[in-house]
Amino acid sequence: MDKPIRVLVAKPGLDGHDRGAKVIARAFRDAGMEVIYTGLRQTPEQIVETAIQEDVEVVAMSILSGAHNHLFPIVVNMLKEREADDILVVGGGVIPDDDIPGLKEAGVAEIFTPGTPTSQAIEFIKQNIKR
Repeated sequence: MDKPIRVLVAKPGLDGHDRGAKVIARAFRDAGMEVIYTGLRQTPEQIVETAIQEDVEVVAMSILSGAHNHLFPIVVNMLKEREADDILVVGGGVIPDDDIPGLKEAGVAEIFTPGTPTSQAIEFIKQNIKR
């Protein structure tokens, strides 16, 4: 039997709302994934360090504050700098459709906006992790 997918669910920046992150963390757990939840107000450095220490295959960031265009690419670039760019990076939250192409260009594999079924995020991860 394959080992479970290890996912870090992170809340970057000063955003104090974590309901969405907790919902997705539970959905990932229910799908058989191992989930590490960092809690609120994480810096990109903290997210990257935890991802590497915990040997995760996925970093899933949730944000509502509007700082996604700034924070998500920093995490992607820091993972590259640490030679951990095999980690799949996905994001979710209140992210305008116009911002999604730029985030993908910056290395975020997929963006999940409000209303996206959790099953869609789970399936995307299963099909896109590097094993």
